[in-house]
Order: sequence, then C-alpha cells, then structure tokens
Amino acid sequence: MTIEDLISSMLREEGGFQKAFKSILRDELEMSLSEFCQVSGLSQSTMYKILEERREPNLRTVRQVIKTLRVLSKKDNNRFVAVIASSRFTEGLPVLMDIQGFTFSVREYVVATVEDAIIAAVRAERDGASAIVCAPIIAPTVEKILSIPVSPIMPYGSVIKALENLRDFI
Repeated sequence: MTIEDLISSMLREEGGFQKAFKSILRDELEMSLSEFCQVSGLSQSTMYKILEERREPNLRTVRQVIKTLRVLSKKDNNRFVAVIASSRFTEGLPVLMDIQGFTFSVREYVVATVEDAIIAAVRAERDGASAIVCAPIIAPTVEKILSIPVSPIMPYGSVIKALENLRDFI
C-alpha cells in the first residue's frame, strides 16, 4: 500500500485512513504505533484515538503522517535531489554526487518560467525527490507547499563575475 492508497482510502470511505494506516504500519513498516510516533513526533494518544476511530485525523496530523511515511520509505538507495533551473544552468551537472561518503543522484527539472519552476517542484516531490535545489526567487513559495527540504541556489560568485564584466560600462 502506498501513500496515494492511504489518501484515497481516507477520501473514499469513513474509517479508510485508519484501515490503510494500520495496514501500512503492520505489513510494510513492520513497526508499532509507539515506534511510528517516536519517529513522526506525533502524540501517541492522538494516534491511538484516530486508529480506534474515536477521532478523525485533522489535516496537520495527516500531513505529518504522510511526511513521516515518505521519510521512512526513502531509506533505500533511490535518493535523489531535484535541481530546478534553466537549461543553461543545468548543463554539465553530474548525475551522481558523493559528498563526504554520502552518495545520491541528481535529477534535472529544466524550466523557463517561475510558474514552470513551481510546477516542477511539486512534480519532483511526487517523483520521490529527497530535497530540491532551486532559484531563490521561488524557494520561499516552494517551501510553503512541499514537505521536503528546499535549498536556494546562491550564485554569489557569478554575480561578482558579472559585475566585473560590466566594469568598463559603469
């Protein structure tokens, strides 16, 4: 069962979230509710009430459950960071990165407009990105709508070089 199954179960029937979540805990994660709550930071009593159908989950709780499920499901080697930028910037980006012994892949999402960049960020999260690197102009917006880390590109060196190139025209 996937996160999408959890969401559709919740929307399809009363008690669907509870049934799907119990199945995920038992069959896929093989962990207790207590263990899940320790990882997610959710209150064990709240989750117990939800699973016993004495309370419906609120949106904040559902988001935290989904975020935790994504983190737990990414403990394999399929990690990738999405780089959202223009084709000029993504030229020559490595496909695989190794930083201090931590290896992950880099996936390019080439865009031409701010709107395309926001859509690409949502698509990257749905594709399973662990994090996103993007332009600073869209980073604040993307951070508000995604549940994965977002890091803006800080092109300080290129700004200095561009200013130096314009020195004769100023």
